[in-house]
Amino acid sequence: MVNRVLPAFLASTILLLQAQTTPDWEKIGTETMRHFDALIQIDSTDPPGNETRVAEYVKKVFDAEGIPNIIAAKDPARANIVARLKGSGSKRPLLIVGHSDTVKVDPAKWIYPPFSATHHDGHIYGRGARDDKSNLVAAMMTMLTLKRLKVPLDRDVIFLSEAGEEADTAPGIEYVINQHWDDIEAEVCIAEGGAFHRNGGKLTYAAIQTTEKQPKGASLIAKGPSGHGSRPLQSNAILHLARAVDKVATWDPPMRFNDTTRAYFEKLANISSPEEAARYKALIDPQKAASVRAYFAANDPLTFSMLHTSISPNVIQGGFQVNVIPSSAEATLDIRALPDEDMPAFYALMAKVINDPAVEVVPSTRNQRPGAAPSPIDSEAYHAIENAVSKIYGMPALPMMSTGATDMAFLRAKGVQCYGVAAMADDEDIAKGFAAHSDQERILEEAVYKHVRFFWEAVTAIAGKSGKQFP
Repeated sequence: MVNRVLPAFLASTILLLQAQTTPDWEKIGTETMRHFDALIQIDSTDPPGNETRVAEYVKKVFDAEGIPNIIAAKDPARANIVARLKGSGSKRPLLIVGHSDTVKVDPAKWIYPPFSATHHDGHIYGRGARDDKSNLVAAMMTMLTLKRLKVPLDRDVIFLSEAGEEADTAPGIEYVINQHWDDIEAEVCIAEGGAFHRNGGKLTYAAIQTTEKQPKGASLIAKGPSGHGSRPLQSNAILHLARAVDKVATWDPPMRFNDTTRAYFEKLANISSPEEAARYKALIDPQKAASVRAYFAANDPLTFSMLHTSISPNVIQGGFQVNVIPSSAEATLDIRALPDEDMPAFYALMAKVINDPAVEVVPSTRNQRPGAAPSPIDSEAYHAIENAVSKIYGMPALPMMSTGATDMAFLRAKGVQCYGVAAMADDEDIAKGFAAHSDQERILEEAVYKHVRFFWEAVTAIAGKSGKQFP
């Protein structure tokens, strides 16, 4: 006799289990936006930061769900929060990070109040909307969803809301690494640092940050005799400084690729117009590279910066009275170094380019992020993130070297594989003044929803139980 009850029972059980482990994205989207608005409405501009307000908000949410967490604070007003969901331990942990501070604002330049989280025409306006509370809420919602659905994990998933990323890393990532390393130690990290290219509402590709340039710096100090302004001197310190600044600012330092930038330009050529593809391919042709670099220097400073260690003269000081020739003048340079740059040798090369004994190159001693090798682009984690981009956005992902700095530098220096991601954004928002760090800041509502789903795909693929498919 055929038992027809058992197959029916098993089928209904499977359907029930699937329903229990399938995220209700409509419901999650509503909750996401409630938390996102609340996070933006917390003024955590840095300085002074006051990130404890964010940490307390997140802690309250996690406590209500039974997610274990700790507050880690060097400064009581600038707390970090760490939470952990346990896995089987068969693989080392995954760390997901969002920073809770934002850059400062000039309220007079905002259409809507900067901490209002105003929704208008499909956008949410507010400081931190893109940098970095979109990552923060995506990581937060991923933790909540993993816990509620009791998703089986091979890796622990660790959440970190960190303070101080924008202006002072001491109370944030440095404190957490130095005092709470056991709480955040991981094999893989997902944090900020990626990018999207979206023009006219059309996505072309996403960039996954696998390495970043190092913020360095130097001063050019020129000296000469002082004198009366009515008797101009060829030895005028300002004159020597001006010539030196011109030389280093227009200098094309030696170009060098690493695994990330080589793959970036190769893949970018494959998805670009024939004219653009020819430029990217010409970079590896010694006969054409110089002219192409000159084109990028004039038309695409981001690409130009990715090719070598870059120099930007940003502050000049000299003189104190109009009729007095000063005896010294100084220019402060923002230098963004390739990850493997030999800085003493680079400073010596700068001095050779300047070729003026009246000008001294003085390396900066300001606090700097540590150097580290790029994260691999052939790892399980990278491919999981790449696949998540394809699944959610239907577009290719490229590895990218960020020209700016992120706190992942500290984690890479500890041996963590770090990958920077971002929520979808319009390229046009940069020119319109709505990008991260701009006079105003906004994000697409659609981008927030998709970013949460992307986080879910990436995290469950990296940390979920091997062989198990998650909807």
